[in-house]
Amino acid sequence: MYRLALNMLFGDRAKLAMLLCGLSFSALLMAQQSSVFFGIMSWTYTPMVNIRASIWVSDSEVEQVNDAKPMRDTDVSRVRSVDGVSWAAPLHSSIMQARMPNGKFKLISLVGIDSDTFAGAPATLTQGNIEDLRLPNTVLVDEWGANLLGHVVIQPDGSEKIIPLQIGDTFELNDTEARIVGICRVKRAFTGGPFVYTTYDRAKAYTANVRRALSYVLVEPREGVSIDDLRLRIERETGLKAWTSDTDLWHWKEGSLARSTFWWFWKNTGIPFSFGTAVLLGLFVGIAISGQTFYSFVLENLKYFAAIKAMGASMGVLARMLLLQALTAGLLGFGLGVGMAQAIGRGMIEKGMPPFVMYPQILWATFVLVLGISFTSALIGMVKVARVDPASVFRG
Repeated sequence: MYRLALNMLFGDRAKLAMLLCGLSFSALLMAQQSSVFFGIMSWTYTPMVNIRASIWVSDSEVEQVNDAKPMRDTDVSRVRSVDGVSWAAPLHSSIMQARMPNGKFKLISLVGIDSDTFAGAPATLTQGNIEDLRLPNTVLVDEWGANLLGHVVIQPDGSEKIIPLQIGDTFELNDTEARIVGICRVKRAFTGGPFVYTTYDRAKAYTANVRRALSYVLVEPREGVSIDDLRLRIERETGLKAWTSDTDLWHWKEGSLARSTFWWFWKNTGIPFSFGTAVLLGLFVGIAISGQTFYSFVLENLKYFAAIKAMGASMGVLARMLLLQALTAGLLGFGLGVGMAQAIGRGMIEKGMPPFVMYPQILWATFVLVLGISFTSALIGMVKVARVDPASVFRG
């Protein structure tokens, strides 16, 4: 019986093709849009990924990492005095406009790190030496910024070519020279601007019109001291807000700044609604196309189901045949759709945008939803098969 069910499914290639088109398009839309959504949301807490520290201390009113409230420089000493702190370093973070040699302005994310320990410095430098950051008026620029802020050269054919910034090139920040001594590799920012690293003292000079330049205090606990215990101790003794640097989306703990940032953007922007609408559209389109196609398939094969029913097969057997057909179509549609989503995602990753992060949970969710669409279509067919009169095959 089950082999007969598969022969019926693969025998009508036109209906099978339409059924797979509906399921694969639904799987493609749900998997691809979900992956882009989580990719974009991962950009919202990029500083937590690029700047490495166990604990981030901020003003008590801070809700997300991109909206730092300025603190007093003396807060660094207050944090250092807390028992269990191994070291504490200042961190500046702000959005500025860089003036390029051609006179154009570009938006950048300025990060000022401690000049003694380089706490918060990027992990990977593709060019240059981090020690050169102690030289006057020097900065590090990420690879994206090196291209974005690069020189535009007109080719003989009239086309434009961008020459990335190199070590030794300069631009201006607040009418002050910034000379590049290194190129780093970091994750892109949600604001779209590149990251420019310098020392904390120099960041204060670049933002001379700002009264308070301290954005965060980076903290590392002593050996044997729990991060959660130290975080609560800092909050209790200083009145500031202490956060963990955990960025694992599926295992966030209470007090994670990345978690707070994620939910802040979830609640206060239209990003979840936009991508959620696209995912629901894929779900509804899959149900509509697959349900209609599968119902049409059942109608065309109704005489065979009636004949099997007349030979004494129970409704349970017929239901399992329909479920087997739905399961087979669902697996094929899921594989085709997710395969196309991964191919598109690979192109996005190579291009650099939009961001694409396909978690295993996305694949499992898409798998369950596609099978749900298939089984819903099978249930529609079961209703028709249950109502068919076995004697109709003899009347025909």
